[in-house]
Amino acid sequence: MCFELDSRPPIPFIQGAAVSHEDIVLEAGDGNRLAAFAAAPEEPTAVGVVILPDVRGLYRFYEELALRFAERGIAAVAIDYFGRTAGFEKRGDDFEYMPHVDQTTPEGIRADVAAAVDQLRSRGAQTVFSVGFCFGGRNSWLSAAGGHGLAGAVGFYGRPGQGRDGAPGPTDRAAAIDAPILALQAGDDQNITAEDNAAFDEALSAAGVEHEVVTYDGAPHSFFDRRQEDFAEASEDAWKRTLEFIERHSAKN
Repeated sequence: MCFELDSRPPIPFIQGAAVSHEDIVLEAGDGNRLAAFAAAPEEPTAVGVVILPDVRGLYRFYEELALRFAERGIAAVAIDYFGRTAGFEKRGDDFEYMPHVDQTTPEGIRADVAAAVDQLRSRGAQTVFSVGFCFGGRNSWLSAAGGHGLAGAVGFYGRPGQGRDGAPGPTDRAAAIDAPILALQAGDDQNITAEDNAAFDEALSAAGVEHEVVTYDGAPHSFFDRRQEDFAEASEDAWKRTLEFIERHSAKN
């Protein structure tokens, strides 16, 4: 699990920002129906982000994150992963997510991301990014090789190498990535090593993919959390880099 249930994004809300939000149900190309949360500025915007949560799927942290993006003029859709096995209804804090994580597939996640991308584009977004955390960080980078036409992919403390099941990771698929990559990694991550991050960096360079791999020394996995006061500076920098990445690559499209 990445975040505690009472975790919140370490991002100040913008007082008076006019945004709308709603719980929605998306339908993927394979017929799967999945829960999602959409937030958008009241003023029309041409930029959108698909938010890919950690292993727990869609919950409050990511709904709040979608609102923070919308306050800054970026439409956002945060998705759930478990429509095929757990349905699309709201779940309690006691939800046993790991059996459902184990049943996700790269093909299913790709279809679900495509549904979110389509939803954003149907609402006027011409430039779409993915932003993910942990399990979602990895899948954000993989989405850049998923044929979605993304303008960029951001991942916080994602696993770049092979999955525990041996599935190819972003490092393995670097040659198929067709969008710029931003990796925001934790220097004190117990499961993702400096060697993993270096191999990802090298693979992206070899593939000619525009990218930046940033490691926050001493920061633990899931440092991007209002509760992690000791790493507030790392969180502030990571959020700044995310917004700058989106702004820079929006201008190119």
